[in-house]
Parts: sequence; C-alpha cells; structure tokens
Amino acid sequence: MVDKLLNVILNNKLLLIVVSIFIMFFGIFSYSQLSVEAFPDVSPNLVQVFTVTDGLAPEEIETYVTIAVESAMSGLPGIKKIRSVSNFGLSVVNIYFEDNLDIYFARQLVNERLQEAKEKIPNGFGEPELGPVSTGMGLILFYYIEDSTGQYSLEELRTLQDWVVKLQLQNVPGVTEVLGIGGYEKQFHVNINPNALIKYDVTIEDVIHVIESNNLNIGAQFLEKNDEEYIVRSSGLITKIEDIKKLVVKSDDSVSVYLHDIASIKVGGATRRGLQTRNGMGEVVSGMVVKLYGSNSSSVIGQVEQKLSHINKSLPDGLKIVPYYEQKTLVEACVKTVRNALVQGIALVVLVLFLFMGSIRPSVVVGLAIPFSILVAFIGMNYFGISANLMSFGGLAIAIGMLVDATIVIVENINRQLKESGDEKPSHKLILKSVQEVLRPILIAVLTVIVVFLPLFTLQGVEGTTFRPLAYSIALAMGGALIYAICLAPLLSLLLLKKSGDVAPRFNAQIERLKQTYTYQLQKLIEAPKKVIKFSVGLLFIGSIAFIGIGSEFTPSLKEGTLVLRLTMAPSIALKKSKELTLLVEKRLMNIHEVEGVVSRIGRGEVGAHTDPVNSSEMYILLKPKKQWRVRNQEKLEVLIREELGDIPGAMTNFTQPIAMSIDELLEGIRAELSIKLFGEDLDQLKKAAGEIAEKIKGLKGASDVQVDQVTGIPQLLITIDRHKISRFGLSLSDVQRVIQTSVGGVQVGDVFDGAKRFPIQVRLDESYRQSKSDIEQLIVRGPKGALIPLSQLATIKEVVGPRQITRENNQRFISIQCNVEGRDIGSFVKEGQRLIERQLELPSGYSVVWGGQFELQRQANKRFLVVIPITLLVIVFLLYLSFNSAKSVALILVNIPLALVGGIIGLWITGQNLSVPSSVGFIALFGIALGNGMVLVSYLNKLAISNDRDIKLVALEGALRRINPVLMTTITTTLGLIPLLLSTGSGSEIQRPLAIVVMSGLLTSTLVTLFVIPAIYQWFVPTNKAK
Repeated sequence: MVDKLLNVILNNKLLLIVVSIFIMFFGIFSYSQLSVEAFPDVSPNLVQVFTVTDGLAPEEIETYVTIAVESAMSGLPGIKKIRSVSNFGLSVVNIYFEDNLDIYFARQLVNERLQEAKEKIPNGFGEPELGPVSTGMGLILFYYIEDSTGQYSLEELRTLQDWVVKLQLQNVPGVTEVLGIGGYEKQFHVNINPNALIKYDVTIEDVIHVIESNNLNIGAQFLEKNDEEYIVRSSGLITKIEDIKKLVVKSDDSVSVYLHDIASIKVGGATRRGLQTRNGMGEVVSGMVVKLYGSNSSSVIGQVEQKLSHINKSLPDGLKIVPYYEQKTLVEACVKTVRNALVQGIALVVLVLFLFMGSIRPSVVVGLAIPFSILVAFIGMNYFGISANLMSFGGLAIAIGMLVDATIVIVENINRQLKESGDEKPSHKLILKSVQEVLRPILIAVLTVIVVFLPLFTLQGVEGTTFRPLAYSIALAMGGALIYAICLAPLLSLLLLKKSGDVAPRFNAQIERLKQTYTYQLQKLIEAPKKVIKFSVGLLFIGSIAFIGIGSEFTPSLKEGTLVLRLTMAPSIALKKSKELTLLVEKRLMNIHEVEGVVSRIGRGEVGAHTDPVNSSEMYILLKPKKQWRVRNQEKLEVLIREELGDIPGAMTNFTQPIAMSIDELLEGIRAELSIKLFGEDLDQLKKAAGEIAEKIKGLKGASDVQVDQVTGIPQLLITIDRHKISRFGLSLSDVQRVIQTSVGGVQVGDVFDGAKRFPIQVRLDESYRQSKSDIEQLIVRGPKGALIPLSQLATIKEVVGPRQITRENNQRFISIQCNVEGRDIGSFVKEGQRLIERQLELPSGYSVVWGGQFELQRQANKRFLVVIPITLLVIVFLLYLSFNSAKSVALILVNIPLALVGGIIGLWITGQNLSVPSSVGFIALFGIALGNGMVLVSYLNKLAISNDRDIKLVALEGALRRINPVLMTTITTTLGLIPLLLSTGSGSEIQRPLAIVVMSGLLTSTLVTLFVIPAIYQWFVPTNKAK
C-alpha cells in the first residue's frame, strides 16, 4: 500500500506539484476569509428578555413581570439555567442554553413562550422584548459627540445621535444595534397647574383626551373625478408646540379654555436613568455599537469607522464623532502578538534546520513543511468556522516545531542514507527504503499528537470555547504536516537533494564533539542503568515538591489595554449627585501621568446592553502609549492608579476591563473574578449574612475590591389606599391610582412629528407641585359627583426603605459577594475562604453558599480533564501497542510522560506561574512531543535489535547515536518556535506564556529521558525473544 502510494507520488511529479500549489493558494484565500477576533467569544449561549415598566419598584417588577417571564421559560428544551435582575423600572431575564443549541433557534423558542408571559403580566406593566442578537463581546465600539463650539444643548446633541448617527450606523452590515446614552431625549412637556384645573373645572383625564383626539390623520379611501382617482385624506397631526398650546380643552358660553391656560407647554427632556461624562468637564452624548452574533469583529469595526468618517463630513461645523473605545485595537494587538511569534518562530526553526543539516537543500525541503501545514490549517479553520484569534493562531505558533518533526525524520533518514550510499542524487529505491523505515512510527507519532489534544475537544462552556480553537488549529496543522511528510517530502527530496559539501562545518564540528561527549556518558549509563533509575526518581521527587508550591487559576487575565474603574455609590443617591461624584473622580484620574482621558457611564442608557442603576458608574480609563508609562506592565499600572487615586468617600471601587467585565457579568452576574452567591428568600437575612461573609473575605490575603450586592437602601414613598374610604366617594382603586400615576410619573399621549422624527408628548403636573410628600398628599382626586378630595383623605402615605434590586437564579433569590484576587492564585484563595466560612459562619435554615466566577470555570475544566485525560492515555496506549505489538516497548515509551511532566512543573514553579488551563494545554502538547520522540527512538532500537545479533547494549548505543540528530532537531525546533511566545509582551502574551513555559521546560527533561534514560534501560525492555 505504502509502496504504491509512494510510486504514484514519485511518478507524477508535475501533477503533485500543481496540486500542492493549488492547496497553498487555496490556503491563502481561506486565510483572507477568516473572521478576525481578539479572543474566542466565550459569552454563554443565552437569550435576554428586557421589560421596561416605568415607575415600578423592584418588588413589583419581580412579582408581576420577572416571575411571569421566568415561569414561562421553564422547561424549554436545552435550557441550563435562568437568571434575572429586577431593578427600578426594568426587568432583565437571562435564559441560558446548552452550548450546542443554535442561538436563533433558542431565540425562536423564547419568543414563542413570550406570548404566554405577556398574558400573565398585568396591562400597563410593560411588554417583554428580546434583547439584541449579540454576545458579551458584541459591544465593539463606543463613541461620543464632541461639540467644540459649545453652542449645542444636550437635548440637540441627543436628537442628532438618535435620528442621524444611530440610523446611519445601523445600516452597516454586521451591526445589530446602536444604543444611545447621555443628554436628553426630546419631549414636549405639558406641565399642568392643578389650581388651574380646579379653576376651570377640568381634570387631567380631560387634558389627555383632548390631546389624543386632536392629533391624528385619517384616510377616507378615494373618489373618482373626470376618470381619475382622488385619494381622500384628512391631516390633523400636531407638528409644532403652538399646535399644542392652542388646543381647546373646554368651551362654555363662547369662552374657550385653551391648554396654555392650564399648563405650561415647552420642549424638554425625558426622564432618564443614566448619563455620560468625560474628563471631569461635564456631560457628553454617546453611543455604543453592538455587532451581530457571529459577524467578523475586525471587519465590522472597520466598516463602522468608515461610516463614522462619512457621517463626520456631513455634521455641522464644530461637531465631531470621536470613538473612545473600540475592540479593533485589541484584535490587532492580539493577532500581531501571535503573528510575530509565528514569523520569528519560523525563522528560528529554519536556522536550526540549516545548521543541523549542514546544507541548504534538505533545510528547504524540511522548512517548506511549515507554510504548507499552516495553509492547510487555514483551509480547515475556514471550513469549520474557526476565527483567527489569539488561541487559534497561538495553536499554530505552538505547533511550529512539531510541524517539521515528521519531515525531519524522513529527510534526515534520506540524507543519511544518501551519504552512506555514495550516490550523487537519491534514487526511487533509496527514497522508498528511507521512507518505509520511519513511516510507521511517524504515522503513529502524528496520530498520537492529535489524540493527546482530545481532552480539549471535549471541554464545554467557557473553557471549551476558549481552547477548542487551539486544539483544532494544532490538529489541522499536524494533519497538513503529515500530508507534506508523506506526499511532498519524498518528492522534493527526489528533486532537490544531492550529495553536497558541508556548508556549516564549524557548527557540525561542535555537534560532533557533543556526540563524542554524549557517547562517553551514555556508555557509562548503559553499563549502570540503576543510576538512571535513581536520577529519574530524584527528578520525580523534586517535581512533586515543586508541585506543592504551585497555585491554580482558570486562566491568566488577558490584558486588554483599557482599564475600567467601577464606582458603586449609596443605593439612595440621586443621578445628579452621582454625576458630581463621578466628575470629581474623573478629575483625579486626569492628574495621573499615564491617563489620556476618562469617559464614564452612569446608570443605563437605551435598554439592550446595560442594566445598571444610577448609583453605578463605569469609568473607561484611556491610557497613553506604553512607552510613556512609569511602570512596565498593566498590573503595576493598576496598582499605581489605585495608590494615586486614593480613597473615594461615599463610593466603593473595583478595577476591571471592558470585555472581561461584560463576560463576567453574563456568566455569573458579577463584574469581578470571583463570586460568592448566597441563596435564600428574605432580603434582610441575605444582606446580613452577605455582610458577614464579606467581612471574613476581606481578611484573607489577596482579597481586593470586595463588594456585596446592594439589595436594599432605596427610599420609597408608599401610598396605601383605603378601600373603605374610596368606596364612600364612589371611587375605584384604579381611579385613584391613575391620578397618582399621571400627576407624578406622567403619561405619554401621542407624538409630535417632525418629518421622519417623532417626539413624545408628556402630560403631568408641573414640577413645583410634585416635589415632596406634602405635595403628594395634596393631590386632588375628583369624585363622580364633582367632589374634590385630597389624596391624604383617601390613603396613608409614608416613607419606607425598599430593595434596590432583586436577583434570582433558577427561581430562587440570591445575593452576590464579589471580589478580585491579587498576589496569589484563585484556587488556594477559594479553599481558604471556604474553610473560613464553614467554620465561622452559621447560615439560617434554607440558605446556601455557592462559589462561582473563574473558580467555578476552573473546577469544571479540571473535572472534565480528570475523566478525559485517562481515556486519552488509554487510546494512546492502544495506538502504541498497535504500532509496536509489544507491551515492553509501550511501557518504555510511556516513561517519557512523568519525567516530561516534572520538567513542566519545575518550569511553572521557577517562573511563578500558576497551574491553569493554558498550562494544562502545554502539558497536553508536551505529551504528544515527548511520546513522538520516544516512539521514533524505540522503533529504531527495536529494528536494530531484530536485524542483528549484537549485544543489546551496543544496539542501544548505536541506535541512540543515529537518532540523536532528529531528536535534537525536533526538540530544538519546537523550543525555539516557542521562544517568541515566551518573551512576547504584547496583548494576549499572558495567556500563551504558561503554555510556552510548560512545553519548553518539559522538553528539557523529556529530551534527557529520550537520549539517556530510554537507551540506558532499553536492555530491560527489549521485545520478547529478541534480547541477547
């Protein structure tokens, strides 16, 4: 079979070269089609349901809206959990689905159930709607409108944002939503004087009826005239403020009462629950661009920037749209990090090949394996829909050294046999013989490398989304390397290789001296194999000691290049005071040398992205270029900013990053690395117990930014209507409540149309009549017989303190304690915290604590690894036995694994890195490389042992000497290929560095095993009946 394949290849040179060139061009084309992202989108598979209910308190939102939506969603196929937040005026329900469920199908399922939910929600309590078709990484670009003239009001700027900028950006392909915040949404306010209502004997209901009945167009079909059709229509829409003022509310004895007689009518801003500030100077109007699920981040951002440039040209003089945060910078930085590592790694690998092989021709044959394999990987990535990101490209960077392993073994064998034969050029026969000698172990070695990444393919959730692209890219590239090694390497060897002089004599002289030293040392070890055993046991002991000193974490934090400072203020704080405090903090930040600018979002803007109350502020800290920093990295800069910012009276602080913050919030409902969820029913009990937990966590080493969810502390004016009293006046409960709602909260009664724009008409009492409790008590309710009754006679009005928000998960209330961990690993922090809480805190019956955040992700990944890795090892053992048909040979090869592990563990310990999922991936890659090297050596030793009757010790020595070149080349090429990842300081390098450390340090011990331990103890593992 192999002979036939090789003969076909060698006899159809032109066809194979043409096919190879086509594959490479198709790979280049596939690369151009790849979606480009900074990082795999690890957002959970969820559908959000938003319900805006103006004026309702969190407890009413929970009772009437949130629970109705939750119960309607229960039992959906593929559902994992339901989490909700009930805030003032807003309900957000997140429905989490299994990762393999199509998001559009999930949205369809949720939308169908929404009809059921709507039936349970009382009239006037809002309409539940689906959130944008996006993810936690969907907020790709933020911008503000800069007014250099100072002539435009915040209301005018917001109108420009909503009716010009937003509408044009929404037409960009890949943009699903543009959400505005800041300024004032334009409204026409009808502010009623209650004394005028009494004077003219008019009610608020009369005013509402007049406006609604005098603001409409109608159509009356058509009529025929002179064989033509005339459309009949009546125009009566309100188009300007004068139209509202001149509305007749009442006409009596030829005396008309106009609306302006009983109300002041003016243009104003809508009630808002959020705003945006900048650089401590004041408010700005901003927008957030949300990309469509699955679209190419880099492409969409590029098109949005082009559209913004076009819009800027059409704006009035002095106005300009300024992006202040966009993911494109991070995307380009991450891709640049791994791209540079790829290029540098390739250059180093080619240099090593040239020096070891001593000739350009074999170096070229081997070196071409890298671009060919990578281009094949691009074809596969495009086919499977894998984006070009930090992890997928990082996988290729990791695999650089491994891509040439198979070809090195083949070409080195061809080159060696060519020198031994004395021929000038290799013949068909020599090529066939050389390839046949090593083909079987090569096939098994490559399959083993692919199989060892099986655990990554089985990961689910965040860890699966993060690391599966890496496994895919490595497996695809290794597949390409195998194709190249079997099909192209023999052909190119036939065409290019020839007997030639050594072009690197000095380097080869060093190699020869190294071989002499190696021969001398190996001879001594073969004669005393017990010394090798003692050395190995000692190494394992050192590794076990080092392992105890290694911490654990899910994954190192990706440094995005933008910091976010979250301020959490008193739950009762007003928006105006939140703005003052935020501006004060912005001014402090602007005095820090490294800070270029600060843009802050207080509360929430348009529904669809954020749900924060007005006591929450997110401050995007825009940094100067790194060369202007006083410190070397982002971690130290964060410490510096904390120190120089100092304490902020009246606010709790928490540092995070934009993408990390969004994803943490979607995953666990928090905006920090670690969450402790306390489940229970009573909010007061939850708050008390959570406070005790927070105090204990603050005492742990490494705890920072410890915060408890603010679930209570909102002052409320509770109006309780006396049903007996209202019945005496012939009133119903809804009569009284409608007066309260309209007078205080206001009601929208239509729109004023201005071309394509439309602005609501808002009716309520003038602000001077709705400022205090006494004003509310004096609200007049008109009885059926015209009696004017103060509200104080119909209801009791008192001030109480209510919930700020109510969070629920799987139909149970909970409160979160969140924190970040600094200066130590999360794993040990959680273990200490769990022991502390179990010992010192007694929870009420029915209350429970669940730890989440990165710790939970790490636990899930480790749990799956514990199942999958043993299965993978069994598969590897099966493959090895299939190849060698000898349990002894399999056992000898597997000796590599524990000693390779030791090297990786020592490497992590020396560099201070934690055991994380990236380092686990490094160990997995290390398994494949170590097993591959061991297989090539053991297969060659077995062949020598079978083919001659010499002493087995001499066989071991000769086999090791003949295989030292390919073993060293594969080890050095893999190591040098990883050096750029190890030394890189660009964005994303913190994710790849633990992986590179594990592989490089593990290869050191693995190579020692391959070159010394295996030959030394081979005499005990010779296949049955072959030992002499």
